[in-house]
This record gives sequence, structure tokens and C-alpha cells, in this order.
Amino acid sequence: VQLQASGGGLVQAGGSLRLSCAASGRTFGTTGMGWFRQAPGKEREFVATINWNGITAYYAGSVKGRFTISRDSAKNTVSLQMNSLKPEDTAVYYCAAGTLSNMASTYRYWGQGTLVTVSS
Repeated sequence: VQLQASGGGLVQAGGSLRLSCAASGRTFGTTGMGWFRQAPGKEREFVATINWNGITAYYAGSVKGRFTISRDSAKNTVSLQMNSLKPEDTAVYYCAAGTLSNMASTYRYWGQGTLVTVSS
């Protein structure tokens, strides 16, 4: 099972990026998926999670209203649209699969991470 995250890069504050995560090796159409991030010197933190059919989503307070998580179960992908980016959003972003949760320890599958850098 592999989760391949992409879409990271360098963007100015106030800009937007869209991260994507493609799963292979098994389908995650009946399980939740999520995004986490880890900034340099900090612990991994929850960003957003979405349930199996894409109807229910939860966000960290720091990104609510700016980020939107979505999924395409037919394509086995999950995306994170990030708008109004701030320098404090700079981190490596990881996609995860297997549950609907804000706790990293509850996810069984993880992608390799994609770096997002927001300049001021």
C-alpha cells in the first residue's frame, strides 16, 4: 500500500496551493483519510480529516475557513486546497488513510510527505 502526496512548493503569503494524495495497493473508499503537517522542530499536528463518502470533514482551528479537504473515492485520492496561506503554514504535509480522526496514532497508512513553504 502506498500513499503518494504531491503539490507542495514555495508560495507567497496569501497565496494558494492544492495538495493531492493518490493511494495505490488498496482502496480506501470505505475509510476516512486525513492530512497532517510537521513544521521544523515541532511535532506532527492534525490538519483535516474526511469520512469515507466525503460528507463529513473536520479541521484544525488554525486552518478552518482557509483549507478544504476533499476526496474522490473512485480515483482513490484525497486533496487539500489551501488558501490564504500564512508563513506559519510552512511544514511537510502528510496524507494518511484508515480512519476519521484527528489523532495521528490512529492512522495505519501514511504518505511520504510534501513540503510547503510560505514566504512572508
